[in-house]
Amino acid sequence: MSFKDEMLCSKSHEYVVKQGDNYVIGLTDYAVEQLGDIVFLELPSAGDSFNKGETFANVESVKAASEIYMPISGEIIEVNDSLVDAPEKLNQDCYENGWLVKVKFSGNDDDFGDLLNYEDYKKEVE
Repeated sequence: MSFKDEMLCSKSHEYVVKQGDNYVIGLTDYAVEQLGDIVFLELPSAGDSFNKGETFANVESVKAASEIYMPISGEIIEVNDSLVDAPEKLNQDCYENGWLVKVKFSGNDDDFGDLLNYEDYKKEVE
């Protein structure tokens, strides 16, 4: 099973993948394509908590600046700090190595109600 088969996507172009008891969150390939060459990334700190829909990170590219929204409620337990020093890595691989944060889920099942599987997400953005 591939990474894309397991992930759910938000309409604001973030993805969520369950990994053990926690969730990996990042930007979809579509979002990264739309942004173009990424030059800056601001991520939260471990221990920060966010509700679904809140801005938890910021990304800037040569084309645009954009806020990144939390697709589920939770506490940040790990941050992919390597991306802060080399944000262009997101353009090369936004999934396996380009994840943004890992989250301990604190919401309820409603958090997943508007998330789409990858195939449905791709149809929506085409």
